[in-house]
Amino acid sequence: MGSGIAQAAAQSSINTILYDLDESVIEKAKAAIEKNLSGLVEKNKMDVNERTAIVNRLRFTNNIRECVADVIIEAIIEKTSAKIDLFNQLAAINNNETIFASNTSSLSVSSIAEKISSPGRVIGMHFFNPATIMKLVEVINTNFTNKETTTNIIELTKRMGKTPVLCNDAPGFIVNHVARPYYIEALKLVEEGIADFETIDRLMEATGFKMGPFKLMDLIGNDVNYAVSRSVYEAMNKPARLKPSPIQEEKVRKNELGKKTGNGYYSYAPSPKSG
Repeated sequence: MGSGIAQAAAQSSINTILYDLDESVIEKAKAAIEKNLSGLVEKNKMDVNERTAIVNRLRFTNNIRECVADVIIEAIIEKTSAKIDLFNQLAAINNNETIFASNTSSLSVSSIAEKISSPGRVIGMHFFNPATIMKLVEVINTNFTNKETTTNIIELTKRMGKTPVLCNDAPGFIVNHVARPYYIEALKLVEEGIADFETIDRLMEATGFKMGPFKLMDLIGNDVNYAVSRSVYEAMNKPARLKPSPIQEEKVRKNELGKKTGNGYYSYAPSPKSG
């Protein structure tokens, strides 16, 4: 998600810094962005000069002290403590007007904001995968978020060619709150032996869904999807109807996360290497 958001920003004429502690992750992100842009050139969706300009707007670093900006969007692990720690490190090297936006899928943005200096500048900015293509961005206000922060993030979202949808902080926000039954009920059908993964996906796609629940979970990543389900379940006082599936829990335990690991509900061949 981080590399996708960075690419989307750079394609919108925004100078962008992509940061990660791990140099190998940075190199992987850089290669993915270059591959995506080359694909757009090959499809005549942009010319070489535009591709070069986009690349020149991107800077990659594993040095947090270089992360000084007007807006910082985090897309790290779904742990509140990790997000708070990162934002506090960044707050120490940025000015008091820097906006901190969390790309969390379901964690309480308020719980993050209350532990950051000047919590009025903390907001949720939830992109959807792949961030370079999906237009929707949930903009999540907390009780702390000031109007200027909200206005600036809505304007930034539009500048990136996205459609902002404003909501208040709540378990799962809008999309992930609504989507939980789609995944959990599909998993229950399998648990109860009513149908298999492929049948459910085929039927849901035949009724108009662009992607069946199991294909979609494999695209998102079973680790991410399961973490969101657990977060919403616990935040809503553990209603039986939203209880996470043991099938998905086992997938996570076995590291069968979907496309990113090559195996999930389906198996995926590795991408062919160029050269």
